[in-house]
Amino acid sequence: MEGFGIHSSIWTMRWTAEAAEYAVAQAVHHGFDFVEVAIPEPGVVDRAHSRALFERTGMRAVCSLGLPEACWPSRSPEAGVHFLKEAIDTAAEMGAEALTGVIYGGIGERTGKPPTECELDNVARCLGAAATHAKARGILLGIEPVNRYETHLLNTGWQARAMIERVGAENLFIHLDTYHMHIEEKGIAQGILAAREHLRYIHLSESDRGVPGKGNVSWDEIYGALAAIGFRGGLAMESFMNMPPEFAFGLSVWRPVANSIEEVIGEGLPFLRGKARQYGLIP
Repeated sequence: MEGFGIHSSIWTMRWTAEAAEYAVAQAVHHGFDFVEVAIPEPGVVDRAHSRALFERTGMRAVCSLGLPEACWPSRSPEAGVHFLKEAIDTAAEMGAEALTGVIYGGIGERTGKPPTECELDNVARCLGAAATHAKARGILLGIEPVNRYETHLLNTGWQARAMIERVGAENLFIHLDTYHMHIEEKGIAQGILAAREHLRYIHLSESDRGVPGKGNVSWDEIYGALAAIGFRGGLAMESFMNMPPEFAFGLSVWRPVANSIEEVIGEGLPFLRGKARQYGLIP
């Protein structure tokens, strides 16, 4: 998982055959190395079509999701394992390299209390079983800590590191997100330093989820920290432009984050690529 990618949500959150054709064509047009495909309902994805599309265009892929409430591992690790196995199979059959995101729970999962040892043990047990299945399918699994308003389980780089060490599976990695780091880390570079041995993927997202470079994220601190640890993983641009109501609710997206997709890509992409080149993260 190396290079510069983009999250499919900028074009669609429903990976139909038609949406996939459009999103991949756009990703190719803008010169991305890979596309991150949201698969919140892995059972309905046309896996053969996606694989053929990626092979035809030379586009690489990563899949991501958050689990539905009935499958939250903190409550029901068995249901979580069942759901993740289907998602892993979907990712593998699509030709993706990894499944990442909030694979340890749901977006909007909060009890109003800190995570208990029982909850964390349940999550670890679920991730361990999922990692075994993923290894057999040749898939890497990423854990994305997200902000306190979206989950009470994992919010920081050090918490993600502690979970990976608890599970002990070699195909688990940390997936950071600059939007969440801007909220949760003591200093935005601290999450990168805490996650360094396991960090293989990062979402490049502005503080308002809009146009990168037009918000409050400390981009020089982020890129400098990535360069300092010798990061060579995936850099994925993420901006939420097409949110169906059920996803907008969990992510608390209540207003347009930018004027248009053209603004996000036309202004944000050159900014992010320029910074990546400045710090030696891409050629």
